[in-house]
Amino acid sequence: MGHSHSVESGQPVTIGVLAVQGDVREHLTALTAAGADAIPVRRPVELAAVDGIVLPGGESTTMIRLLRTFDLLEPLRAAIAAGLPAYGSCAGMILLADRLLDGQEGQATVGGIDMTVRRNAFGRQVDSFEGEVEVQGVEGGPTRGIFIRAPWVESAGPGVGVLAQVRVQAGELRAVAVRQGDLLATAFHPEVGSDYRVHGLFVDMVRERRAANHG
Repeated sequence: MGHSHSVESGQPVTIGVLAVQGDVREHLTALTAAGADAIPVRRPVELAAVDGIVLPGGESTTMIRLLRTFDLLEPLRAAIAAGLPAYGSCAGMILLADRLLDGQEGQATVGGIDMTVRRNAFGRQVDSFEGEVEVQGVEGGPTRGIFIRAPWVESAGPGVGVLAQVRVQAGELRAVAVRQGDLLATAFHPEVGSDYRVHGLFVDMVRERRAANHG
């Protein structure tokens, strides 16, 4: 998968991290380590200036409420629908889902990925756990998956590629990392720790999209 050599790695890309709630600083650090210019995004004018956006972990219902407060929900929906690359981790995965299984009554999402996400999938059974996760497109062996009250993908449409799965009770496999076009989502938190390869994958996606737009 080492095709990133075809993309000019000297091309700087600016990637925003939605900074209304959640683990913003860790994502900024990870993106910078992966070679992007990373900036916090709290206002529509900042959103308009980025080549890609990260939706961090946090609490999905609170994040939607704050997106509305900051007048960011509709601009974010419009930007993603228009092709802005986005990466969501944990609550960010919930925000990128077109459908929720156990959302609160009337809970909105940003949408973009043709998938149904179960919000508190791992639930009380295992609130938080860590495990090795093999992620397609991430070279160099498994990444450390840190799951904190994590969702999973219950079902996904034909255009969605499953990049990683974990085995849950009863031996079933559940998707915990997916990609649809320029949209990426993981149920776990790769920004915690010092393995920035998932962010590297997203930075490459943003570079490729930018090169295609400017090519």
